[in-house]
Amino acid sequence: MSSSSSHVDNGVVHRHRISPWPAVSMEEAMTSIENSMPEGRCKFIPATLAKPERRRKFDRTTVINVFIGHVLVSQVVARSNVPEYHTSTKDGYAVIAADPSPTRRVVGVQVAAPTTPDAHTLQLGECIRVCTGSILPHGADAVVMVENTILVQHDGNEEGVIEVKTTVKKGQDVRLPGADIKEGDVLLEAGTVLGPAEIGILASNARRDIEVYRRPRVCVMSTGNEILDCTMDEQLCPGQVRDSNRPQLMALFRSRGFKPIDAGIVPDTREHLLGGLITAFRYSSVVVTTGGVSMGEKDLMKEVLEKDLKFKIHFGRVWMKPGLPATFATGMVDDLPCAVFALPGNPVSSFVCAELFAVPALRKMGGYLKPHHTLIKVTLANSLKLDSRPEYARAILREPSASSASSSSSDSSSTVFLPTAYTTGTQCSSRLLSMAGGNLLLRLPARSSECTELPAGTVIDALVVGAL
Repeated sequence: MSSSSSHVDNGVVHRHRISPWPAVSMEEAMTSIENSMPEGRCKFIPATLAKPERRRKFDRTTVINVFIGHVLVSQVVARSNVPEYHTSTKDGYAVIAADPSPTRRVVGVQVAAPTTPDAHTLQLGECIRVCTGSILPHGADAVVMVENTILVQHDGNEEGVIEVKTTVKKGQDVRLPGADIKEGDVLLEAGTVLGPAEIGILASNARRDIEVYRRPRVCVMSTGNEILDCTMDEQLCPGQVRDSNRPQLMALFRSRGFKPIDAGIVPDTREHLLGGLITAFRYSSVVVTTGGVSMGEKDLMKEVLEKDLKFKIHFGRVWMKPGLPATFATGMVDDLPCAVFALPGNPVSSFVCAELFAVPALRKMGGYLKPHHTLIKVTLANSLKLDSRPEYARAILREPSASSASSSSSDSSSTVFLPTAYTTGTQCSSRLLSMAGGNLLLRLPARSSECTELPAGTVIDALVVGAL
């Protein structure tokens, strides 16, 4: 067979027949990523208030939601007591607990509003009407609930005299200064992930700005000559497939609180792949690609990363299913550290690898102290055959049932109830339907001569990847 020298130099006859990349274990892969990812960056943001010029269009939900999932860079300490004054915890009457008078004259009102305590100092035989949150008047040391009083005298509009029906104790229904938060208390530790409660804590203590890690940006790129954008209406030609990887991975990263950037579809040539990556690095230090990492003659991504970009490939294969050809590389672009997760083209493989490798890495960049997925124990609803590689099977969690490991015990009190996991049907790496509704990845061990199948009722580990 004749061919030009340039074709021979770059042609299919020179491709590897056996992958030059050893398949590393999941533990080795995760360690490589953890030790090599670029560091996250920080910024100051307002805690709850909109910018002054936008106050007329202030939308509380929109403003607060911006901060959900951000991670604090440093510890936040209370600047003042909460509450700052003695306040009432009930609607009722501020009184002197030691007052022996059965009846008390209502000499004023203290409402829960911006105010200072009434200048009048409460005397024996007197009370002042208060609301929940009202500052306690001078001289008062207890509050009596409305329900524990009888109106004795009034003028048709205002209360004049009340009778207290119960014994009053000093400090009754009074919230002391600093009862909730004392000045100097640690409100939130460094590494705290901000949610609705944390936003409320910051707001209650007048924190106008806080320092948080930036939400990581990640460019998502599909590769392949056969890929057609999913938004195109045109009919597929023989051999073409619609791009599902890019939309699903962008949705995944968005759902995890990151900022995904669409890097488009890039053809399978070294020039196009190199150009696509360089363009993507202008927008993000992390790029996730799908396709072009296996053993096909158009699988050029590893070559581009190693030879053209001069990146270090930390691993080019992982001993796992799905996702054997998963690749991770780092290097410098314009003097900035960058990383590439080059994932397989099969949609399930790319999704599982993105969940297992990219999501924890991006969480760490975003300041998460515990970036990895929650691990739980589940009971298998059906038997599963094992593969030669450790497998991450997609599954759905159901309500707890007594685990088979404990149900045989004669002591019913020792029975352990575990949630049951149902696999999502055929676990083929191209069958995207196996991801639908799934909220678990079951960690199945590799097949051995002693164990080739896990029977129903087996208790195994599962990673939580969706709402339970």
